[in-house]
Amino acid sequence: MSEQITRRTFIKRAVGTVLTAAGLGTGGYFYAREVEPRMLDITRHTIKNAALPSGFDGIKLVQFSDTHIGFQYTMEQLQQLMTKINKLGPDLIVFTGDLLDDPRHFTEKTKIISMLNSLKAPMGKFAVYGNHDHGGYGSNLYKQIMEQSGFTLLLNHSANIKLLDGSSLWIAGIDDAMLGKPDLKSALANIPKNSYTILLSHAPDKAEEAAHFPIQLQLSGHSHGGQIQIPFYGPLVTPPFAEKYVEGFYTTGPQSSLTLYVNRGLGTTRLPFRFLSQPELAVFTFKSEKTSS
Repeated sequence: MSEQITRRTFIKRAVGTVLTAAGLGTGGYFYAREVEPRMLDITRHTIKNAALPSGFDGIKLVQFSDTHIGFQYTMEQLQQLMTKINKLGPDLIVFTGDLLDDPRHFTEKTKIISMLNSLKAPMGKFAVYGNHDHGGYGSNLYKQIMEQSGFTLLLNHSANIKLLDGSSLWIAGIDDAMLGKPDLKSALANIPKNSYTILLSHAPDKAEEAAHFPIQLQLSGHSHGGQIQIPFYGPLVTPPFAEKYVEGFYTTGPQSSLTLYVNRGLGTTRLPFRFLSQPELAVFTFKSEKTSS
């Protein structure tokens, strides 16, 4: 089985490489390297669920992911992003991993903390580890940056967001699937039954496991939307734990009980290109079905 998977992966990458060379070699190269990576697609979505308390109707959550600062995404771009997020007026902000591309070579800790600290969200800012946050001995650096920036780093843990009327929702976060030790049971251990729960998981394919738990919404990144999409072919390469779910909305689990959203992220890694996979900032507005007409 593993040999067949390896062969299929090799063939897919080989064919994709040929298609990419053909496509990008006719003028697309400049666009994919210099233009699309600097774009920003602000996507807007409405999330409806009967389990969501009516007090959260209209609440706005902004998700950003996969900046990979230091490879192609710059500190200047990050500063511009912070301004754009604040202008959206979010109630909640979540970051779903891969802040720095290679923590070993990052030397602007104080500056990035100042930038991230400027983000305003009255109901809280939350983050989880991505594989690059662990890589290059970056685990402690990432923890320091996020916590000193006012983010709650959810490492197989959860946080309660409570309103004045006593109603609440929960945000749970698990460790990265590639280089960490994700533990859904621990992450959900303190959440009461029948609670509306949002799971943050860098790896989207963890939805296969998450669908067996009482989770209504999972927000993920990691895939970069394939980073390079070939017309009539699809994503050139998808990383481990982002091979089934690549971008956008999916439903899975019993009676499609779990809604998954996979963010295309903002930066690039390994290859400094984006093609038909624009950097994304996602805005979710919650709509309680209890208040729907």
